[in-house]
Amino acid sequence: MIYMLDTANLEAIKKAVDLYPIVGVTTNPTIIAKENRPLRDIILDIRELIGSERMLHAQVVADTAEVMLEEAKALRKLDPEIIVKVPVTPQGIKAMKLISAEGIRITATAILTPQQALMAAMAGAEFLAPYVNRLDNICGDGTQVAAEMAHLIDMYNLDAKVLAASFKNVQQVHEVAKAGVQSVTIAPDVFDQLLVHPLTDSGVAGFMSDWHNAYGDGKTVLDLL
Repeated sequence: MIYMLDTANLEAIKKAVDLYPIVGVTTNPTIIAKENRPLRDIILDIRELIGSERMLHAQVVADTAEVMLEEAKALRKLDPEIIVKVPVTPQGIKAMKLISAEGIRITATAILTPQQALMAAMAGAEFLAPYVNRLDNICGDGTQVAAEMAHLIDMYNLDAKVLAASFKNVQQVHEVAKAGVQSVTIAPDVFDQLLVHPLTDSGVAGFMSDWHNAYGDGKTVLDLL
């Protein structure tokens, strides 16, 4: 499983990079706008925090494929390792063909159907991002859509990965993992909950109580070996 963090908040990114095995950060226009800072500064600051080895995804916003291509080029000029997010509209699919021809990595976004994902993969997208919770909210099945996308990738031996997005709870993340989805991007509040369980907390508390009773407060293994 490839874990990514879905945010542009620098404190959240710094925390996640320190604690978790994340391999990238994804953003979108809404996430960027929440920071209320210049786009250039946001991208450069995130890159500084995550280093060159992790992925950074940023989205184009133009209405036409030709301008999306120019946006993608500008983003890559700012950050040569950036992965450009493009929505699966007709102009977006056209833009993916143009952007891919420039050797720029692509994440297809705003995916709600397996056919949108398949067409994006054929147009050159490396990552395919279905909106799991948005589908669930309209009585759809976000997990099933993500699973069908993964199946199509395997069936046609495509060089692409499902990057499931839009989660509101841990169970949704768990379900797409069971379905064979290759990667997920998760908001910080949900990401933190992936490790939370009251029995884990009570179990660790019990270990530490027994240890301190036997060896004294503040003692670690290093003090006893």
